[in-house]
Amino acid sequence: MKLICYPKCSTCQKAQKHLESKKLVFEKRHIVEEKLSMEELKEIYEKSGLDIKKMFNTSGNMYKELNLKDRLNTMTLEEKLELLSTNGMLVKRPILLFRDNVIIGYDEEKYNNI
Repeated sequence: MKLICYPKCSTCQKAQKHLESKKLVFEKRHIVEEKLSMEELKEIYEKSGLDIKKMFNTSGNMYKELNLKDRLNTMTLEEKLELLSTNGMLVKRPILLFRDNVIIGYDEEKYNNI
């Protein structure tokens, strides 16, 4: 099991505490220090079954500075994945990878079913 997170993010901290409370063993990956590659992002996207827009951290400063709310509609999937791979702060987090599943963001109910 792998938790891809940003340690200062309160949502990531909740996810980590939840996993620890269940005594689950997991590896942590700092999303800014160790960015996700385009290939990793594509795999996460495909496993998630979500719209690619759900992989963007829409509340982050970088998202707003780059005016992505308006730009994403005109970008190809490849361009979106490439952009996400350039900066971990653009990626919605935490991302939990386990078995062949992925959870993007923290959802207590989904974490309870692990």
